[in-house]
Amino acid sequence: MENDLLDDLMSNQEKINHRGRRASSIVKGMLEHSRKSSGTKEPTDINALADEYLRLAYHGLRAKDKDFNAELITDFEPDLPKIDVIPQDIGRVLLNLITNAFYAVKEKANLLNLARQKGDANLKNFTFQPTVSVTTKRVVSHFLGSGGRNDENETAQNESIQIAIKDNGSGIPEAIKDKIFQPFFTTKPTGQDTGLGLSLAYDIVKAHGGELKVESKEGEGSELQIIFQI
Repeated sequence: MENDLLDDLMSNQEKINHRGRRASSIVKGMLEHSRKSSGTKEPTDINALADEYLRLAYHGLRAKDKDFNAELITDFEPDLPKIDVIPQDIGRVLLNLITNAFYAVKEKANLLNLARQKGDANLKNFTFQPTVSVTTKRVVSHFLGSGGRNDENETAQNESIQIAIKDNGSGIPEAIKDKIFQPFFTTKPTGQDTGLGLSLAYDIVKAHGGELKVESKEGEGSELQIIFQI
């Protein structure tokens, strides 16, 4: 009876610690949401910022799991104009999106390995290389001016910079794609995520006058796009 009581006490203590850490993470996430950034917008090299946070996210994950490896692909358009952003805030957004991409490819690799161990014959000769790519490009779109006539004098254009983070993980089911930017929504196991990261990223990008979009195909991967008008 004493052993049973001790086991129950230990189990309860583990649950209390686990839920306490989760509550602490949620409170910290909510404070991140509510606080106003004290940073100042400054002309920022988006290519350098994206590359820096890609390496930071990868080496941070490798420090926790030395067995994890992924192919990193970068395709940065040269001579992009600098744009006025708060580098620390946009860096936080990039870190969140890139970390999520690494999580997606890692989970897919784990699921495939588990299926192989169970003897799935369809996976015998199947190879999977976890891959995360970060690209930047300048997008120019043309449209008719207020005159409504299709001539050179009436044609205007919009210019924007797009940052895309793409992974070849399992993708996002269509049924939940519209929910991923909602506070507290998460597809990760309980205790591994507060569900505030993407919501905070969305708010930061929006506060900078930008857009955060998602494209995904279940089973093939996802792409998150940050778009800033020039």
